[in-house]
Amino acid sequence: MVKTGLDVLLEKKLKLVKGSRVGIITNTTGVNKSLELNIDLLLKAGMKITSIFAPEHGFRAAAKEGEKVDSYTDARTGLPVYSLYGTNRKPSPEMLNEVDILIFDIQDAGARFYTFISTLLLALEAVKENGKKLLVLDRPNPITGLAVEGNILDMRFSSFVGSSPIPIRHGMTLGELAEYYNHEMPNPQNPINAELTVVKMVGWRRSQWFDETGLQFIPPSPNMPTVDTALVFPGLCFIEGINVSEGRGTTRPFEWIGAPWIDAEALAAELNKLDLPAVRFRPTYFTPHYSKYKGELCNGIQTHILDRNTFNAPMIGLYVVKTIHDMFPEKFQWIKYENYFFDLLLGTDKVRLAIDKHRSISDLLAEWKKEIKQFLPIRAKYLLYES
Repeated sequence: MVKTGLDVLLEKKLKLVKGSRVGIITNTTGVNKSLELNIDLLLKAGMKITSIFAPEHGFRAAAKEGEKVDSYTDARTGLPVYSLYGTNRKPSPEMLNEVDILIFDIQDAGARFYTFISTLLLALEAVKENGKKLLVLDRPNPITGLAVEGNILDMRFSSFVGSSPIPIRHGMTLGELAEYYNHEMPNPQNPINAELTVVKMVGWRRSQWFDETGLQFIPPSPNMPTVDTALVFPGLCFIEGINVSEGRGTTRPFEWIGAPWIDAEALAAELNKLDLPAVRFRPTYFTPHYSKYKGELCNGIQTHILDRNTFNAPMIGLYVVKTIHDMFPEKFQWIKYENYFFDLLLGTDKVRLAIDKHRSISDLLAEWKKEIKQFLPIRAKYLLYES
């Protein structure tokens, strides 16, 4: 069994926090190998926890995507729970007033637009600005630490769903990302350089999927129920940027996508005709109980992964979006708030404009390959675990 950073801290590194006032950024995924919550364990070990910080979805990981989370007092522990997905995205000086060390202990999903990693970046900035320390308790990347896929975010499109110039599927753990952020953000000439300590896992190999670690997968958010969801998420999350349901409000978020105006049989046939590697598409029908097309019958596809070690989610996501765009031009729409949400997810407007101009997906993938090649040597400097 892999030992997480939390297990290692409790077994032999409690001296890192002994005598300090501790705040902890966490949610229900912050458990040990026996599924006991980190806060309970640290309190039992005599640590002085002064506050809890909640990321998107809240401390209990129950809030919907994008739903504002309020600060409150936790009934079980009596501790203040400060929201980092409400008025504040970054811990404020007032929140850190009674904190010497801020612990970060959350299960990530392995994709650039999963907002916990933006919270990690802001936490690093906050401890630096306020003279505190950050302790990251590392956990597995659930979709392995090997695959690096997608494009590099253009910082002109930086947002909370993409805050740094990394690939969509970054292939790093939170501890490795913390080291990268600390030395490369906002740029290598002017790094954050916070007082950072990463408590490494024991026994984790980069090739491991979460279900090979011996650990139990706790859904880090309501629409991330399984490792299979995490695998399709780096590509099928693109559907959030168009007027098609990404399967929220169903039992198969991101695996099922569809809309009332899609011809399910035709879409599945067209995608299967492309003969994309490691995947097949099946016509499917579903009715979301919330989110897009709530209560309406949606016709679409289920993405079936044939070989998870060669499945390339960002590439598949591109083909799915482009195929829907080309097959249903009178119904297809890009979702726009202040900006096109698709651009924020992709970290660029090039992809949306290329699809509108009917450019070849292979041209985009060739550009992405060049970007990844340039990023890999930078990433290599911060890897903490061997292949």
